[in-house]
Amino acid sequence: MNFNPLRLRQLHRALVPVMVLPLLLTLTTGVLFQFAVASDRANDFIWLLDLHRGKFGQINLDFVYPFLNALGLLTLLITGVLMWLKTPSKRTRKSG
Repeated sequence: MNFNPLRLRQLHRALVPVMVLPLLLTLTTGVLFQFAVASDRANDFIWLLDLHRGKFGQINLDFVYPFLNALGLLTLLITGVLMWLKTPSKRTRKSG
């Protein structure tokens, strides 16, 4: 299968700014909630789990937030790997 490297780069570059905040939020709230569970204070930090799942006050994205996160991350992974595989190898020649 042949992919246009310019299109891959454009898709990757357009998706990164959109996905960085949701992924950082998911990562941060997940880790902090696990620390709360480890210190037996999970009930005090249920709000972290709500943010982790996509509940932002009145805005409830509970059903679509994980799928959008997964789809965005998968797209970034695939485009990144394809761009990486398309890069020319840097072989050094020995002279002499």
